[in-house]
Amino acid sequence: MKTAVVFLADGFEELEALTPVDYLRRSHEVDVFTVAVPTAAMTDPYIVCSSHKIPLIADLSFDEFKNEFAEELPDLVFCPGGMPGSANLAANKDVTAFIKKCFAAGKYVSAICAAPAVVLAKTGVLKGKKWTCYPEMEKDVEQYCGSEADVKEVLEGSTHTTEFPFVTDGTVITSRGAGTAEQFAMELVRLLAGQEISEKLRKVCVQR
Repeated sequence: MKTAVVFLADGFEELEALTPVDYLRRSHEVDVFTVAVPTAAMTDPYIVCSSHKIPLIADLSFDEFKNEFAEELPDLVFCPGGMPGSANLAANKDVTAFIKKCFAAGKYVSAICAAPAVVLAKTGVLKGKKWTCYPEMEKDVEQYCGSEADVKEVLEGSTHTTEFPFVTDGTVITSRGAGTAEQFAMELVRLLAGQEISEKLRKVCVQR
């Protein structure tokens, strides 16, 4: 079984987060772990609240996640969009360090909507990559990465595009938003579970 870690912080976008979780679990080839990333407003280490004020019980608290993946990295790490969810993920140094570690180990790193610009850009994994995000969010990278010089460094050689619903460049997969969540999720299934299972799942879930 492949493994996937999904980081959830208060303010995440429900459709963007749960569509990939649902499709990956439907493949029956991927163990998906949703992880509650702590914020000051949290009163329960497992419960995160979405951008539309819907509470969700994560599979793992953040402490449990750190123990579970202390030695063996997942095959994929995923950051959903939504605000302030993406900003809350980017503000957590353990989250950004884990993303860097996964990328350096050749694991898949994925994000949708605001998260590519807000979270992934900060980690430097977009350097030299073709990527996409929610329209206009690419203009806010400096707000989350620091100075103009920092932006030039983390995005050196990268190309932002709005041409496709999702972009896969090596081990980095990015997508534009809630409207592209299903196509993005199917791409994650293809990468982790294979083309055959992806096509079978597409016939059941997509092609009516």
